[in-house]
Amino acid sequence: MTVTRTFADSTFTPPELIRNFCIIAHIDHGKSTLADRMLQITGVVEGRAMRAQYLDRMDIERERGITIKAQNVRLPWEVNGNEHVLHLIDTPGHVDFTYEVSRALEACEGAILLVDAAQGIEAQTLANLYLALEKDLHIIPVLNKIDLPAAEPDKYAAELAHIIGCEPSDVLRVSAKTGEGVRELLDEAVRQVPPPVGDADAPARAMIFDSVYDTYRGVITYIRVVDGRITPRERIRMMSTNATHELLEVGIVSPEPKPSKGLGVGEVGYLITGVKDVRQSRVGDTVTSERKGAEEPLTGYREPKPMVYSGLYPVDGSDYPVLREALEKLQLNDAALTFEPETSVALGFGFRCGFLGLLHLEITRERLEREFNLDLISTAPNVVYDVYMEDGSEHVVTNPSDWPTAGKISEVHEPLSKVTVIVPSEFIGSVMELCQGKRGQLLGMDYLSEERVELRYHLPLGEIIFDFFDSLKSRTRGYASLDYEEAGEQVADLVKVDILLQGEGVDAFSAIVHKDYAYAYGNKMATRLRELIPRQHFEVPIQAAIGGRIIARETIRAIRKDVLAKCYGGDISRKRKLLEKQKEGKKRMKTVGRVEVPQEAFVAALSTETPSDKGKGKK
Repeated sequence: MTVTRTFADSTFTPPELIRNFCIIAHIDHGKSTLADRMLQITGVVEGRAMRAQYLDRMDIERERGITIKAQNVRLPWEVNGNEHVLHLIDTPGHVDFTYEVSRALEACEGAILLVDAAQGIEAQTLANLYLALEKDLHIIPVLNKIDLPAAEPDKYAAELAHIIGCEPSDVLRVSAKTGEGVRELLDEAVRQVPPPVGDADAPARAMIFDSVYDTYRGVITYIRVVDGRITPRERIRMMSTNATHELLEVGIVSPEPKPSKGLGVGEVGYLITGVKDVRQSRVGDTVTSERKGAEEPLTGYREPKPMVYSGLYPVDGSDYPVLREALEKLQLNDAALTFEPETSVALGFGFRCGFLGLLHLEITRERLEREFNLDLISTAPNVVYDVYMEDGSEHVVTNPSDWPTAGKISEVHEPLSKVTVIVPSEFIGSVMELCQGKRGQLLGMDYLSEERVELRYHLPLGEIIFDFFDSLKSRTRGYASLDYEEAGEQVADLVKVDILLQGEGVDAFSAIVHKDYAYAYGNKMATRLRELIPRQHFEVPIQAAIGGRIIARETIRAIRKDVLAKCYGGDISRKRKLLEKQKEGKKRMKTVGRVEVPQEAFVAALSTETPSDKGKGKK
């Protein structure tokens, strides 16, 4: 059905008939539903096989109603008698998965900017728009959900036109739910999105923009061909590692994988080499032919910088090798995940993992538990600090246990983030109060319309990763939207709070906090542990300390056996003798006894430290 051009040994689609574009939007503005309608209208999915959020392949995506992985699909579409090939990439909307979006944009020439006609522009809409403009993509502004009773398409078309710099009449109006306007949108995508540019006769160069591990077939690599062509059974070379492989299969995704005779300039598809080593297929690498291959690799992607660190430990210590293998396989599918081994006195062997945010942490942990059948404990999340000592040395602290104890600290630098909050104007006061309470500095304020305001703040990243989003939503009755990005670092008055059980530090409960909030953290953890740790036969003090100074204390009362139960009548001295004997026994037990913290207590104490993000799909 596709119009093709025949080469000596293969069949390829001419670049002028290819359109590569993605859908970008804020969460819950209808990206996946619009992709569903496109799949139906172009006929690549039969009606009986159709299901909601078809491109969301993971159970966790379907349960939460959010997209986590960008998915590509090839669609046929006829315009003016010519059969075009559309490569559509459905991207995530959550701020924690911005790296997925940035990689998808590299494989495209255009982007559909989708905005909810009932809610208007949100913080993440602007963030994704700026990403697309940085890549010099052609933007097609679209209002979705025009069938809703609360929709105000004229108002938000004017708002969107004002930001992009077009006319309100240029903003397309669709309903992804009913299919209204979707055919016209596909026609406009063919008309407006420029075709890919590349040299078909040059040595092959293809960019790896995603990869996944299959138990039976090994590493499946997703590529966008820039120059030349890729055909089955030829030998290819990965330019960063110089590893060579034979191509067992080359194919397209429409929407299920289908083998093809090759991929030409501008085409998006997959490669299978049968390689089982996950380290041999790096996202951002350039694929070329082994014989007469390219000499200059493609630009690739900038490395993602983790924003939040947390330790992941198996509840059963024997699962450590399984966790290592699981993290390696997951890293192949999630290039923003970083990890390195670490040990904890309390939790044993595990890994220090870097994430782009709290939802990224929670999704990664849930995927590890589901896909690899692991039972994990995650430590309280924290950010990266630079600690400068008076002797001139510098320490990079990603874990409270790395905090320097020897020598005097000169200053501590903490990461800053630039936060954008879009909120109805009636909530400006409460949002400003919240940001100032989190040590925020106001950068600016703009009215997007009479009712909606954009506030820009500098906030310490450490203040955002705990409960900032929950507090923001509760203060604005759910109307605020949040986006944040890296913005350098600043000097801060930070201290390490240690939690001691009977004088011994428990490293899993230590935290780095601002001096002003140290007492509150210490008091909260001591109170929580008093409720979670079972009573012993001796009294157990729980203390919070900064260095050698105790700032909070709770005590777990001892279990007291009634030694006088069998002592009835007789002289009082007999009772005193028994009580003294019990007292001596408790004293001896206290000096030799150790407090065992049950795994359930670790899980409960640390999980409450990480506020549940299950509602954060609806940012």
